[in-house]
Amino acid sequence: MTGTMYDDAFLSRLEAGLRAALPRWGLSGACELRLLTISENATFRARDPLSGRDVVFRVHRPGYHTRAEIESELAWLTALGAEDLVATLTPVPQTDGSLIADLDDGGTVRHAVAFGLIAGKEPDEADDLARWYRELGAVNARLHAHARGWQRPEGFVRKRWDYEAMLGEVRLWGDWRAGPGLDAEGRAVLERTSEVLRDILDDYGTDEDRFGLVHADMRLANLLVDGDTLSVIDFDDCGFSWYLYDFAAAVSFSEHEPYIPQLQAAWVEGYRSVAPLSDDDCAMLPIFVMLRRMLLTAWIASHAETPTAQALGEGYTHGTVALARAFLDRYDADDFAVGRAAS
Repeated sequence: MTGTMYDDAFLSRLEAGLRAALPRWGLSGACELRLLTISENATFRARDPLSGRDVVFRVHRPGYHTRAEIESELAWLTALGAEDLVATLTPVPQTDGSLIADLDDGGTVRHAVAFGLIAGKEPDEADDLARWYRELGAVNARLHAHARGWQRPEGFVRKRWDYEAMLGEVRLWGDWRAGPGLDAEGRAVLERTSEVLRDILDDYGTDEDRFGLVHADMRLANLLVDGDTLSVIDFDDCGFSWYLYDFAAAVSFSEHEPYIPQLQAAWVEGYRSVAPLSDDDCAMLPIFVMLRRMLLTAWIASHAETPTAQALGEGYTHGTVALARAFLDRYDADDFAVGRAAS
């Protein structure tokens, strides 16, 4: 959707295309459609007063995920649901049994998928976030264990979120160098930070005990709290990356906040309640937080038309530079090694 103007005409056209497709899911024309979020994709809630059904639709951004990639995401969600490992989304099939619909948007094909509605609300800073990050750590441990042992179906394909994809030559979310408000001095700081990150990550490696299928976007907006239940939604960015990257993604857009070490400690505690996590691995968590911060700086630059990018603006880039300076003070040394990250 990069470059799209999210004006009323665009949103009306998107809603009209989805409304025309509702019968494919057995929903009536009397459905109430409400836009929930718009970023990479557009998410709508549909409530059918005739049947009482509530369904959440995701209308995909064209040209980002292939049909095979979307099918693979849904295959993982289906497997997780069958094993009841975590509270998460349930794909809702169309009346013909298929899970993906193609919507015609003025000659552009948009894929659309549907999920059952999950109760709950997004945690906020007024909540006991440490409690939920402790639970999130346990959720991550269960997801990682499943990913290691799951026999993926033939043709399973998801993006690989490694250094090259984020900050190297591939740049799936654009180039951090285009960050709004980035000046020459700040660019030099981030260039060096990128180099240090590359060296540390090369040293850490991508062995199968460290690198595999992850959610990759468990930020607060993708968590729902209902009583004592923490649900995880939006697997749209799931792919192959470092398992510990899941924590970095969970603190997206808040990397600079003073409470992040407390959330990290809670997440580690929760993770270790389910699976082992070494001190050397824990020492890598700030590395992945910095990596994610630079990736999001690139995302803001390449998605400048989105409400999130517009709200964050130049301030987020300036914050990235400030975090990078502190990062280099700690990690930019010739004798740095992964095992000494915490020293």
